[in-house]
Amino acid sequence: MRLSWLMPCLILLVGCETTPTTLPTAEPRPAEECRWETGDVEVREWVQRALDALEAEDFVVRDTELELGVISAERTRVLPYYGDRYDSWERPGLFGGFGVGSRGGFSTGMMIGFGGGGGGFTQDATELERVSLVADEGWVRLSRDIQVIDWRGELRETRSGSDADFCGRLRRAISADTTQEVR
Repeated sequence: MRLSWLMPCLILLVGCETTPTTLPTAEPRPAEECRWETGDVEVREWVQRALDALEAEDFVVRDTELELGVISAERTRVLPYYGDRYDSWERPGLFGGFGVGSRGGFSTGMMIGFGGGGGGFTQDATELERVSLVADEGWVRLSRDIQVIDWRGELRETRSGSDADFCGRLRRAISADTTQEVR
């Protein structure tokens, strides 16, 4: 009889023990250059100039919301030989074979080739770079994350790419466009 109340209490205690003590945060933290004031330029103008600047950097714009001042864009690039760090057993090599005869007939042959198990030339990874820009309430905020996905579709690396160089370069491109039109 006493065990009937003991099990629910133990389950509650186990649930309390597995909850995280802190919420996840971006590592490393976004650079200070990834947040700046809009000045006297309207939100719609910032969004339009940001669209032009992102497309000039070869990003594909996936979603925009002018009323909210939000842009989502991404670009991909192939990382040749990225898998070699993890898949050392699939390195290209020399292979060959020799055969004589088969059932009731006569045949000969020889084969020599270069290559590896599984076709190492098609096993390149892809880097996916996603950018989000929000322009509202007098501020522009930019965030970028980078993921590396191997040829099997497995996520190999992920990190925050909101560094000073990228944010500063994009900010200068956006500001240069807005100052040219004001003149």
